Amino acid sequence: MNASGGGHVVCFGEMLLRLSPPAGLPLSRANTLDLHVGGAEANVAMGLAGMGYSARMVSALPPSGLGQRAIAALGEAGVDTRAISLLPGRMGTYFFEHPSGPIAGRVTYDREHSSFALAAPDDLQLDAAVEGAALLHMSGITPALGPRGVALAQAAVDAARRFDVPICFDGNYRANLWNAWDGDARSILHDLISHATILIGNHRDISLLLGEELEGTGPERRRIAAERAFDAYPNLELIASTARHVESAQAHRLAARVDLKDSAAQTDEIRIAPVVDRIGTGDAFATGVLCGWLDGAEPEQMARLGLKLAAMKHGRPGDALAVTRAEVEAFDLAGADVAR
Repeated sequence: MNASGGGHVVCFGEMLLRLSPPAGLPLSRANTLDLHVGGAEANVAMGLAGMGYSARMVSALPPSGLGQRAIAALGEAGVDTRAISLLPGRMGTYFFEHPSGPIAGRVTYDREHSSFALAAPDDLQLDAAVEGAALLHMSGITPALGPRGVALAQAAVDAARRFDVPICFDGNYRANLWNAWDGDARSILHDLISHATILIGNHRDISLLLGEELEGTGPERRRIAAERAFDAYPNLELIASTARHVESAQAHRLAARVDLKDSAAQTDEIRIAPVVDRIGTGDAFATGVLCGWLDGAEPEQMARLGLKLAAMKHGRPGDALAVTRAEVEAFDLAGADVAR
């Protein structure tokens, strides 16, 4: 399916506001905070819209100025916002302190009692949004929010199954969220992923799902992990992942991989320096892979496009990658190896 073809992509999940002090300053000494709109699934929606695809966001936001700012950010990116429900609660936020020199970055969440976390499945417009869609994109963040989040995630899967819509599930495992309510991540994620066509996840995600330790060093071990997932989840057709080596907060090395049941493709590793903003790079990778999948591309093309978008996101501030297809096509991955 190409960008002008039928069907739209539904992205389902919580939207967040990100507040960041200037680079090099901790929250305890900050006088100003930069604001960015994001959330894993919203980042993918904005990325897909920029690449020319029809993307629709399903979420819940408060009827406040902050909720309206989130809707505006989606609209500015070209995302369909008609399935956003305005519900009681607050806007989920998180604070991101940028890495600086030898000091690592830090995320502090403040999302309790958000409109999305308080929502019930009947509060959302899932059926109307999913009907006629080419794909539903969701992640493991939603069920990690607690029992209500599990119910929302299950409702999204049920809606996709009713309308025979393929599901892309991004693992996005968040240990702190699961531990906050002692959720059984393995069992819950297993049930959700059993219905997925696409899994964005690496050997660590597969290890969690299968309850066994799988190695991810080298293409051969990554292939073994993928084959174990294909055996465990017959509905899976594609697994996409990255391998990251962190030299420092300012320099990373990254490779991308796509596994099908009978083949696989892995890119060469590139060096990315300086890293402006790592947040959202996984969502940019997922965006590239889904663009390739929607276009019926080969695994090599999907992996390379995912790597391209991920590399570009490392050089852009904020959560979402605002980029056009022309900019992506003009971008040379070799340029990511030049540190300035």
